[in-house]
Amino acid sequence: MYRNYFGLKEKPFSITPDPRYLYMSESHRGALDHLLYGVSSDGCFILLTGDVGTGKTTVSRFLLTQLPDNTDIALIADPRLTVPELLGAICNELSIALDDAEKDVGSYLDKINHFLVDAHGRGRNITLLIDEAQNLSLDLLEQLRLLTDFEADNKKLLKVILLGQTELRRILNQEGATEINQRITSRYHLLPLDRENSFAYIKHRLAVAGEPDEIFSQKALARVFELSGGIPRLMNVLCDRALLGTYEEKKYLVTADIVEQASQEVLGDIAGARKQTIRIKLWQKLVLVTGVIALGAGAAFYYSGNRASVMDLSEGKKLPAEVKSVKAVTKATKDETAAEKQQQAEQKENPAKVSIRIVPLEIND
Repeated sequence: MYRNYFGLKEKPFSITPDPRYLYMSESHRGALDHLLYGVSSDGCFILLTGDVGTGKTTVSRFLLTQLPDNTDIALIADPRLTVPELLGAICNELSIALDDAEKDVGSYLDKINHFLVDAHGRGRNITLLIDEAQNLSLDLLEQLRLLTDFEADNKKLLKVILLGQTELRRILNQEGATEINQRITSRYHLLPLDRENSFAYIKHRLAVAGEPDEIFSQKALARVFELSGGIPRLMNVLCDRALLGTYEEKKYLVTADIVEQASQEVLGDIAGARKQTIRIKLWQKLVLVTGVIALGAGAAFYYSGNRASVMDLSEGKKLPAEVKSVKAVTKATKDETAAEKQQQAEQKENPAKVSIRIVPLEIND
C-alpha cells in the first residue's frame, strides 16, 4: 500500500528470510564465517544459536549462496518429526529414491549410507542443515549422531548444522545429549544488534528496497531500537507498521510518535513486557547502588568514630562514661593478674608459707 508512495521497489521490512536483505553486522559476519568454516572443516556438528528473531535463518539462507561448488545441502526446516519421518525427509532432500517397501529405519539408513559413500567418491560434500533445532527430541539427536558415524577413507561423510534458539544450548547440556554435545566442533551465538547497528540495519533495508533517502527521523530510529531491543524481526514489524502509519497521515518522515503508535498496534504486550523488564533492571541497579552507598557510609561512620576515640585517648581528652567504664574494667583486670603473679613468685621462694584466702560464707535461714 505504501510502496509506491515512498517510491520503493518492494516492501523493505518483510519478516520472510531474504538473503538479499542480510545486514552484515560484526555478529552476523561472525556467524556466517563460522558456518562456512564448519562446512569446509572435518568436524561433525556445527552449532548456531540465538534469541528469537536475531537472524539465524536469514544467515543460513545467505550461506546457501556462498557454499563451495562441491557442497550439497539437505534442509530440514521443521524437525518436529519421528525418527523414520526425519530419515525419510533427509532422503527426499537428497533425492534418494525409495520403494514403498523400504520406508523403515533400517532401509533409510542403508540408502543414506550408500548415497554418502557414492557422493564421497564423486568428490561431493554433503551437509544437513536443521533449522529450529531446539525442537529436536533426544531420540532424534541420537539418530543424527549415528548418521555422522558414516565414514570412508577415515573421513566423516556427513556434516550437520544445527540452528536453534538459545534453549538449544541447555538441551545439548542434558545427560542424554552428552555424546552429540562432545562432537560439536564449532559454536556461535548470534546477539541482537546494538544501537548503531540497528540504525544502520534499517537504512540498509530501505536502500536495498530502492529508497536511499532518510525516511526515519533520528528520534524514530532511536525509538525503534528501544522498543525492539535490537532484534531484527521486531524492528521489521515496527518499521513496516510505522511506514504504513506515515502513509496514512500523508507524511513523508517517520517520527518517534508514529513509531510509538505502531508499537501499540503490532507489538502490544511485547512492548509492554519489554518496558517492564527495563524498569525492573533499572530498579535492581538502583537498589544495588543504594546498598553500596549505604554500606560505604556506614563503614566510614564506624571508622571515623573509632578514630576519634583513639585520638581522644592519645590527647588526654575527657572520655564519655561508657569509655571510662571499659577503661576501669581493663585496669582492674591487669591489677588482679599482677597480684596473682606476685603471689606465685612468693610461693616459689618460700614453699612453707601458705597463703590463706578467707571466703565469706552465705548462710540461708
